[in-house]
Amino acid sequence: MIALGADKLTNAELLAILIGTGIPNKPAEKIASELLEKYSSFKGLADQPFENLYKIKGLKKVKVIRIAGAFEIARRIVQEVLKDYEPRKK
Repeated sequence: MIALGADKLTNAELLAILIGTGIPNKPAEKIASELLEKYSSFKGLADQPFENLYKIKGLKKVKVIRIAGAFEIARRIVQEVLKDYEPRKK
């Protein structure tokens, strides 16, 4: 990420950063790819309850919390941006 810049990474590579480490025979990027394939997109993944994410081999509590926290930050950023575009009341 430092060498290329965040904008050059794939969605799976970005998600793998949040996941951190994988498990034997399943690196973090493979887990990330599996999540994105299963839920089709970041939005699809963000809409999942914790229970669904725990079903993915290689995801435990801390990793699920990291992912959920990142999506909550993203939601809050979107809310702040949308507020900037709301019509101003006179």
